[in-house]
Amino acid sequence: MAVADEDRVARAALCRVIEPGDEHGGRWLRELGAVELVRRLTAEPYRSGSLTGVSERRLQGYLARAARVRPRRDLELIGALGGRFVVPGDAEWPSQLDDLGDARPLGLWLRGPADLRRWALRSVAVVGARACTPYGAHMAAALGAGLAERGWVVVSGAAFGIDGAAHRGALGAQGATVAVLACGADVAYPRGHAGLIGRIAQQGLVVGELPPGDHPTPARFLLRNRVIAALTRGTVVVEAAYRSGALATARDARRIGRHTMGVPGAATSGLSAGVHELLRDGAVLVTDADDVVELVGDIGELAPDRRGPVVPRDLLDPVTARVLDALPRPGRTATVPDVAATAGTSVDDALGRLYELHSLGYAERRGDIWRLTAAGGRHPNARRGGP
Repeated sequence: MAVADEDRVARAALCRVIEPGDEHGGRWLRELGAVELVRRLTAEPYRSGSLTGVSERRLQGYLARAARVRPRRDLELIGALGGRFVVPGDAEWPSQLDDLGDARPLGLWLRGPADLRRWALRSVAVVGARACTPYGAHMAAALGAGLAERGWVVVSGAAFGIDGAAHRGALGAQGATVAVLACGADVAYPRGHAGLIGRIAQQGLVVGELPPGDHPTPARFLLRNRVIAALTRGTVVVEAAYRSGALATARDARRIGRHTMGVPGAATSGLSAGVHELLRDGAVLVTDADDVVELVGDIGELAPDRRGPVVPRDLLDPVTARVLDALPRPGRTATVPDVAATAGTSVDDALGRLYELHSLGYAERRGDIWRLTAAGGRHPNARRGGP
């Protein structure tokens, strides 16, 4: 069922009145509906007692804001940029945002060609420190590219450091990425990322809770993180100090039942200290996109087995490997009975295994004496001690 125009306009007005994450405003909206809430906020004079649960001083702040709203102008501004204002009830509204309860966004201002609801269904947040290390930037870019190549949408906050690296990784792989801003969707913040945010608006989506022209504040950055957490299937923290806002995103994700993941760093790095604390608290350790997809993806999307390179020694059966280990280090020799005793097998069996090792180039015979060849002695698993 289509959202009524008056409801959309009312929600646009409320975006100028109620701050992101304000649960008092969210409760009023749930109980009264957007149109009635705007009517009560803009009534002249305000009818005492029509809005409850906040102090008189705070209520006066709501009323002062409500007196200045121009919602149709805001809708025209976002439309002129080729954007739109999406609200609950629209086909494009991501229903997982409802997990935020009364802290749910009133609506979202969008720029970009993609469908937010469809993209959010297969998305992962990659977040972390602004002042990241080269290692952190590399890991974030690799995760962004790897997830994009596997058909996942990379969501982050367009900040310097880890956020920007994750977005660039996805864009570089010609993949999908969403920037969730702590300001209006038409505001390039930080200014140094104006070009990046412009690219995301063309190739992906730029999302903001705040109406056009609104600027960020420290509180709005933290509140923005709950939207990143709720939109996505899981949150990966790449680098974060103990007081990093990225950890707030992970905590929000855990609180509403999303996966939380962390990329480990050096034990001596303060920028990884917060991630390590997150891992000790139950987050899943991940090192690449395969690990992430195995956790957040569908059944059967498994990461490949992790192991070192296969060397010829790995292909020997256990008894033959023991016989190879029983040969003394290069420069020394042994008889067949010596080898059999060390390997724990019979003389006949040891002799058969030695001929197999001879054919593989690991052992050589001089009469009744056997010894390692240069190839056998160089093998990392060959015996290094004396007989």
